[in-house]
Amino acid sequence: MNARVAAAAWGLLVLAGQVLLPLAARDRLPDPLATHWGAAARPDGSMSFAAYVGMMVLVWAVPGLGLLATVRALTHRQGRMLWWGVLFGAGVFAFGMNVTTVLANLDAPGWREARLPGWAVLAVVGATLAVAVAAGYLGRGAPDEPAPAGLRPPLLRLRAGQRTVWVSHVANPWLAVVTAVAAAVIAVLAALSFAGIVPGELAVLVLPGLALVLALGVLTSSVSVRAGDDRVVVQFGPLGWPVLRIPLSKIASAWAEERHPSEVGGWGIRGLRGSATIMMRGGECLVLGYRTGGQLAISIDDAVRGASLINALINVRVESSNAPPA
Repeated sequence: MNARVAAAAWGLLVLAGQVLLPLAARDRLPDPLATHWGAAARPDGSMSFAAYVGMMVLVWAVPGLGLLATVRALTHRQGRMLWWGVLFGAGVFAFGMNVTTVLANLDAPGWREARLPGWAVLAVVGATLAVAVAAGYLGRGAPDEPAPAGLRPPLLRLRAGQRTVWVSHVANPWLAVVTAVAAAVIAVLAALSFAGIVPGELAVLVLPGLALVLALGVLTSSVSVRAGDDRVVVQFGPLGWPVLRIPLSKIASAWAEERHPSEVGGWGIRGLRGSATIMMRGGECLVLGYRTGGQLAISIDDAVRGASLINALINVRVESSNAPPA
């Protein structure tokens, strides 16, 4: 089955469960419902029935839509395992939260009398992990093709005085999803805090961390590379900041190479200065070999063409300037 169709079908199924379950038991539920539990599994927070149903929809809709938007990124086995595991595991966890809350409130005369059995939380966590592992295993697909060795680009010849520029851009859908989820959670938490449903102290504790995730996501969810004149410029995020400028005089050569997050330790900026990788997505990377012996790899589209131009610029701008006078 097509991954997008399967994800949409699963998403609609979980969404229907999130709405229909509390509606089916509405006559046996107090209003408001107990939705938060303290010591000894006793309720210490409540929410109106309508707000609860809306919250259950958001608990699944935000990650579900984010995962559906990243379905095109399933080009490697590791990514497929992670994606299918998160998709089905998150659905089971969201619906499990709904089931345990409804069961705890069922036939209770008021929300303060609701009781959440301890085994219910363990059952939800166990079911989530089991389904996530099974879904990841079943959705892993065929093994990836072996990555080719570094590809040396063809030599590009530039005429004296000719100005040529190469620009490429790539975005990380996973980081974009994390950023979107952080933004959605901030909005929901702010609304619930303003409505008095979530204590202000909790919002104060959580919001700074979410704001940091949001800021980092905006700044590092995409990268652009520009090669021309006497430097290579790497810009992060939609605002093009921060900026890394690398003079051609520091680069010995450039080439294209296949690299994946599993090889460098994950997404983002990996390694140390002088030997680092800017990993936005697995696959084609532009590798800059420094004259000092270090490397900088950047996952970017059209890396072969970019490497070819950088080598040509090095030959014309750098080698020519270093040549002894006739």
